Amino acid sequence: MRRYAKALGLIAVLTASFFLDRYFGWSRTLFSTETLEGLRGMVQSDPSRAAQVYVLVTSITCVLLALPGVVFAVAAGVLFGPFLGSLLCLIATTIGAAMAFLAGRYFMQDAVRPWVEGNRHLKRFLFEDIDRSGFVLLMVTRLIPLFPYNLQNFAYGLTDIKLLPYTFYTFIFMAPGVTFFTFGAAGLGDPANRRHYLAFAGLLALGVVGVGLWLYRRFVKEVEE
Repeated sequence: MRRYAKALGLIAVLTASFFLDRYFGWSRTLFSTETLEGLRGMVQSDPSRAAQVYVLVTSITCVLLALPGVVFAVAAGVLFGPFLGSLLCLIATTIGAAMAFLAGRYFMQDAVRPWVEGNRHLKRFLFEDIDRSGFVLLMVTRLIPLFPYNLQNFAYGLTDIKLLPYTFYTFIFMAPGVTFFTFGAAGLGDPANRRHYLAFAGLLALGVVGVGLWLYRRFVKEVEE
């Protein structure tokens, strides 16, 4: 009974966060021009504090508001540049993914399971082929956009993978996508280095697409057939 109470309580918090965000427009405010300009000023005056604020806000909102990771990567590239932005976004989104993992494992199992059941790709890959290692699971689901990012964070809490390897592999395999978006955003906002940043982002995108197609043929297509 206590387990169901915890699940219902967390579901209530997430649901309330979703509808309050829709009503008050928190996500729009967080990434409005005025907010970004304010954070940009903080980056200039107190970069350490700005980095802490970004990591804290991103790690919490990517769970509660279920915003796509690309939003935070673009903001990081604009605010902190491609290198520091990539690192901060990776740290923040990895923390958020770990929080969702723990919520899925200890509070939301009964709620997450129907969501997973409704996504045939995630269900088949995570739960119908039990011989996959955690390394392969995270590599495939993080590098192929076939698997919904926010749902898989919660869904991994239902698997046997441990928190530490989950967090480590998440950090590693989210890095290419995060780096692509932060370099792309930084390039668009930095005319002096635009060519170099966008060229690197383009090469990275080609590499991610190529690896993703190989992973799909190697690990996912056989599961779907």
